[in-house]
Amino acid sequence: MYRECMLTVIGEGLVDVVRRGTGDSSAHVGGSPLNVAIGLARLGHAAQFVGRFGSDEYGRMLAKHLAGNSVLVPLPPDGIPTSVATARLDEDGGASYLFDLHWELPGLDAALPKLLDGTSLVHTGSIAAMLQPGADAVLHAVEKAHPQATISYDPNCRPTLVNDVAYARSQAEKFVRLADVVKASDEDLQWLYPHTDPRESARRWLQLGPAVVVVTHGADGPWGVCADGDIQVPAVSVRVADTVGAGDSFMAALISGVVDRELDGAQRRPELRAIRVEQLADMLRYAAAAAAVTVSRAGANPPTRAEFA
Repeated sequence: MYRECMLTVIGEGLVDVVRRGTGDSSAHVGGSPLNVAIGLARLGHAAQFVGRFGSDEYGRMLAKHLAGNSVLVPLPPDGIPTSVATARLDEDGGASYLFDLHWELPGLDAALPKLLDGTSLVHTGSIAAMLQPGADAVLHAVEKAHPQATISYDPNCRPTLVNDVAYARSQAEKFVRLADVVKASDEDLQWLYPHTDPRESARRWLQLGPAVVVVTHGADGPWGVCADGDIQVPAVSVRVADTVGAGDSFMAALISGVVDRELDGAQRRPELRAIRVEQLADMLRYAAAAAAVTVSRAGANPPTRAEFA
């Protein structure tokens, strides 16, 4: 069973304005790291979200959503507008994004000792780990957390926002070297390493330091690699409403699998590195089931543990 410990998610929170082919639009709280924090809380874990949002209407939406899901928010809102991502959905429910972002965390370094007190795992990724000036602050925070906490990372690449592939590749590898658990989509890896099979790219990432690297392949199911070997499990068959937030639900459930097995915390790093393929397969099936619930309904709406466990 899972136990009480603090899981810290560092990254962007924003509002997704979803525009459908019918012309309808709606606003939803989003941002990959924020979605992961919500997902962890719904799976029964104590989670805090370390990010930024404004004191405007959208910022109040974020604050209300986080509070309603029992996610702690240690940093107060600031005077900068809350970031917005406009998602356009195609006929199959796939999403493409346009961003109006403000990403910096000027007070993060001073707040780190208190934020990391009692934290057993730190997750980051997506825009927060790529977009300057905030990305350098996030990297520094992960470096500070590494001696005490498990590190998880999801590049969740956004080529429309950070389109310099060489920079994005270098930045991603900085975080991979610090990470214990990495999740990427096949599209992420194909963009970062266009002439290499995604599984080979994942194997190369494993050599940089992580205990586990997982690659999601949509309907083909996730694949993962660890020192013991590699394994693929099937995706869960479900009627797709849209794919918004699916990868974030998968990431949250993958982290939850680590915590449920009491493999979180830097002191458990040797045990995590010794994970067996069979254990990894169980974690992948659990994460795939969480993602399936999310794609079956509109928006980034991760499941509770009771909905699929």
